[in-house]
Amino acid sequence: MRTGDRIDRVRLSLVYLPLSSPISDEKAPSGRRRPVTEVAFLFAELGTTDGHAGLGFSYATRAGGPGLYAHAKEIVPLLLGEDPNDVGRVREKLVAAGASVGRTGLAAQAIGAVDVGLWDLKAKRANLSLAKLLGTHRDAVPCYATTGGTLSVSVNEVIENAKRALAQGVGGLQVAVGAPTGAQDLEKIRAVREAVDGEVPLMASADHHWTRAQAARTGRLLDELDLTWLADPLDPRDTTGHAALAAALATPIAAGAALTGVDEHWRLMSADAAGVLQPDVAAVGGITPFLRVAALADQYHLTLAPHFTTELHVHLAAAYPGTAWVEHVDWVAPLFNEKLIVENGTVLVPDQPGIGLTLSERSRVWTTDRIEFAESV
Repeated sequence: MRTGDRIDRVRLSLVYLPLSSPISDEKAPSGRRRPVTEVAFLFAELGTTDGHAGLGFSYATRAGGPGLYAHAKEIVPLLLGEDPNDVGRVREKLVAAGASVGRTGLAAQAIGAVDVGLWDLKAKRANLSLAKLLGTHRDAVPCYATTGGTLSVSVNEVIENAKRALAQGVGGLQVAVGAPTGAQDLEKIRAVREAVDGEVPLMASADHHWTRAQAARTGRLLDELDLTWLADPLDPRDTTGHAALAAALATPIAAGAALTGVDEHWRLMSADAAGVLQPDVAAVGGITPFLRVAALADQYHLTLAPHFTTELHVHLAAAYPGTAWVEHVDWVAPLFNEKLIVENGTVLVPDQPGIGLTLSERSRVWTTDRIEFAESV
């Protein structure tokens, strides 16, 4: 049954967030890919006839930003006149409109910005935070920081980054691995452990760099360290390899950050290929499919540790019944007026209505293109 309220305006923006320090998602010493110096964000701002507003976003760390924006421009006019409460039905309408170019990947990620905006609207209309709308299991979520995201960062710098993160209230530390030998990786993590409180949870991330043989060799060495997880050891779609590694190692395998859509996550889970699932709202195409992934993860009794954008994932991790973590990524903060509170090893779940975010003035400065659609009067 349709309510009186309906979507009457949509604004899309393509924003490039400059990074103060370049990052890299490539751990190879050869540097096969250039460091990331900016991240493209697609923002969707939705308005309704009753005066409600919703904000959603997705992102691309390398190529893809203009593609997200172009696809969204084609399909978002279909939102006009729709009941904002009908998130699932409206989302499927957008999926059907672009089905000829696929239901995952770029097409789904463009829709994801709108999907997040619809959930933000829904929670605001209920005067609840997104976490409360979904049903929270905790008011604060354990968080970890990645200290030294590339292999070129020295051990001393990794340790200094780790100490700084802990001083800021972070609860766990993830260290980049993938050195020429497993012994070097082992030595690095041991050095970090010796430099900080030995009770601090430690994780390692290979960022999909290893072959199966390398992952098995180094994984066996790292088993003695009692790590919380070993993330992304293999190609993200090597489900068979991840399953074999998970069976062979004592350290839980974390995977899923680079997967798109519910089906890819389901294949990973059904193969017992990970003990920790790391879905990304943008990669899977919004909150609606993310919730499906999370429900499956709960059925498999997995730890949930969403990848990237703490501001959004803290709500979703708070609503997860099982063990949950969030990644503390502070360089996204300049896009928003609101700041997360990190203390005692956790991120506090915001209690403002919706996702609790409004765009900062700086985000407007970083906007490279914008378009608005509105119902004809």
